Amino acid sequence: MHEMSLAMSTVDLVVETATRQGFSKVTGVWLEVGRLSCVEADTIAFCFEAAARATPAEGARLHIEHKGAEAWCYECHLTVTLERRGQPCPQCGGFQLRVAQGDSLRVTNIEVA
Repeated sequence: MHEMSLAMSTVDLVVETATRQGFSKVTGVWLEVGRLSCVEADTIAFCFEAAARATPAEGARLHIEHKGAEAWCYECHLTVTLERRGQPCPQCGGFQLRVAQGDSLRVTNIEVA
């Protein structure tokens, strides 16, 4: 379950950022989860809650925003939308794709007190 490692890193990042800015409590975290990131939203939410215990992020509300995936197809020379990893190009059926967005997990915002 790589979500636990990701959740722990997320908690570390938001707590460090809040502390550096002079805040003592993190009350909200916004995560952007790419469709191709292989991160399960329910699992990361559960892991985030566990990782935040006994930290300034304990009790913080996790807001998950899903990001669509796009890739450049080398065969038909188009930017296409993908629904899952390993999917062929929906235009030409080719597999020579370079993911342009939607394969990452990132913190987009934090709320502090």
